Amino acid sequence: MDDDYDDRNLDAGDRMDLESDPGEELENPEVVLKECAEKFATPDYIMEPGIFTQLKRYFQSGGNPLQVIEELSSNYTAVAQMANLIAEWLIIGGVKVQDVQAMVENHLKDMILKTFDPKKADIIFTQDVETPAWLTQLIEHPTWRSLIYRLAEEYPDCLMLNFTIKLISDAGFQGEITSISTAAQQLEVFSRVLKTSILSFLSNPENWQNTSRECAKMVCHGQHTYVYSQVVIHVLARESKGGSIMRRLSQEITKCAQKNGNDVTPITMALNGASAYPQACQALTAMLSKNTLNPADISVLFRNYNSPDPPPIDLVRTPQFLELLVDSLFKAGVKLNPDYKPKYIHLLAYAASVVEVQGKKGQKRTQIKEELQATVKAIETVHKICNTNKGSSELMADLGTIYQCLRFPVVSIGIIRWVECTVTEPSYFKLSTEHTPIHLALLDEVVSCHPLLHDQVLDLLIRLFESKQDELEILVQLEMRKMVLDRMVNLLCSGCVVPVVKYIKQCWQKGDTDVSLIRYFVTEVLETIGPPYSYEFVNLFMPMVENDEITGTMRADGENDPVSEFIVYCKAHYTPIV
Repeated sequence: MDDDYDDRNLDAGDRMDLESDPGEELENPEVVLKECAEKFATPDYIMEPGIFTQLKRYFQSGGNPLQVIEELSSNYTAVAQMANLIAEWLIIGGVKVQDVQAMVENHLKDMILKTFDPKKADIIFTQDVETPAWLTQLIEHPTWRSLIYRLAEEYPDCLMLNFTIKLISDAGFQGEITSISTAAQQLEVFSRVLKTSILSFLSNPENWQNTSRECAKMVCHGQHTYVYSQVVIHVLARESKGGSIMRRLSQEITKCAQKNGNDVTPITMALNGASAYPQACQALTAMLSKNTLNPADISVLFRNYNSPDPPPIDLVRTPQFLELLVDSLFKAGVKLNPDYKPKYIHLLAYAASVVEVQGKKGQKRTQIKEELQATVKAIETVHKICNTNKGSSELMADLGTIYQCLRFPVVSIGIIRWVECTVTEPSYFKLSTEHTPIHLALLDEVVSCHPLLHDQVLDLLIRLFESKQDELEILVQLEMRKMVLDRMVNLLCSGCVVPVVKYIKQCWQKGDTDVSLIRYFVTEVLETIGPPYSYEFVNLFMPMVENDEITGTMRADGENDPVSEFIVYCKAHYTPIV
């Protein structure tokens, strides 16, 4: 048998592996033979990637070829081959190839997740100088990349996983790892992920809320990622093209950090140049850190912004500060000292209306001054109305005045806040007698005047639509929700089409909304709209229109009803989007 043994079954590379290296340090033969014997005794060791390395050590230490053949053969259980055989049987039995592959991959993923040992994984990089070829092939498959992401979250200190994350980023898949904490530990990888996230935000303006939320979540992973990202975005915000958009992204990230309970005020103040104005900086920092306004600091800011050389306007345009001012002036139940109230109003009006102009200001400054005075007057007028706790009938006399003041965006924001506080009171709809309460009618005017406030109004309407009105009778609840749907239809007619239809479609698909309400919305929309339509609108709206449960009772004989007319027109002019 010994005479029959040769290396004819090994290729040239394998034979080179089994040859000794003259410069290699010799190991203790007894120790090597014992270690190799233990490894050869494990099931299916012949399938291990390091088999030839161990054979080389074994033979160099005087190992018996016959013994190793017997050991490897007797411990060969063919687990991998049996798995392949069963997979072939399943395919022959009629199971789809994709389903069989998913079954095998998912089971293998579960096994790896249960048995993964980061210390053993790191040995790969202590033994091999080059990147293993199998690792490069592995990251080409989405299934195994997702496995790496899960393992990286669980074992953030694993060298092998950190290296693999970098390989994935180098291969161009950084868009998949925006939520991976491991990426935050490597500057090069994180920079790519940040770039991808910012590009997603810039290239999807219609979906800016979701893209900014995802970017903020990634940036707020840690202190170092927050500071690094905000500095990068701050530099980009200085660009003349797109700078304002980047400032908005920075503000959304700051809001996300504050919601997570982090005080990022010092970082915000350092980036916006507040240190050059120590008094204003100290006053703002004190209020933002505590998330509350106080008359003393408001007085300091008022003096600074009424001086001949006021601080930059960006300091008081910090979103957190503006929200505090709006709450103090328009939120129900907030009482301000009459002596300080004009200062609150002035600062809010200043932030909302003043524009900084470089070079000669002359006539422009006069226009700015007039706009500031008009804004102050509008805020004062509406603030006074909102703080007198007037009922709907009493508000009728002030409607004309309020409508005139709503042309100022800052006043409209205040009205939204005031209406929100009023209509979300548990007893509001119980005591309301009008079909459309005046407070909600005011939102219709806001929607007509300020497209940029559509998202805020829609958020409020969604909260009202989903609110529990247990004190009302069932039929009264339905009427109340129909009234809210009327407001949403008005929002749709004012340009907020896709967000409104998308929300109603979600309500229908979840099945937790009375179908009569969905039918009411579809009816109102069909009576309001007319061609041409956007492909996105048709793709969202058509499934509801075609559903028999929703529109079955709305159809007449022939094609003279709005439902049939819409369906016929869309099928003739639009190709369904899959």
